[in-house]
Amino acid sequence: MSVTAKTSDDKKTVDICVAEQFDYSAHQSFREAYRFVDQPGAMFRVDLSKATYMDSSALGMILLLKEHADSLSGKVVLAKPNPAVHKILSIAKFDQFVTIEA
Repeated sequence: MSVTAKTSDDKKTVDICVAEQFDYSAHQSFREAYRFVDQPGAMFRVDLSKATYMDSSALGMILLLKEHADSLSGKVVLAKPNPAVHKILSIAKFDQFVTIEA
C-alpha cells in the first residue's frame, strides 16, 4: 500500500495517488493527504490507476474525503480506476456523487 499526495501552491488542488491495495492500512496516510487543506473550492483528485484492490474501508475513506470537500464547497474526482476497482465503485453507486474519470 502506498499513498502519496501533492498539493498545489495555492492549496486549491490536491492530487492523491493510491498504489497497490486501497484498504484500511491506507487510512492514516490517506487522511493526512487532505486534512490540512482548507481552501474554499478545493479539488481533490484521487488517482486510482495504480490501485489493484479496493475494499469497503476504502469506500468509507472516499466518503470522508467527500464530506471534507463538501464542507469547503469543493469537489472530489476519482481518476483512472482499473476495471476491477471501477466495478466496485459502480456497484456502490459512487458515480452518483463523485466524478469518475476513465
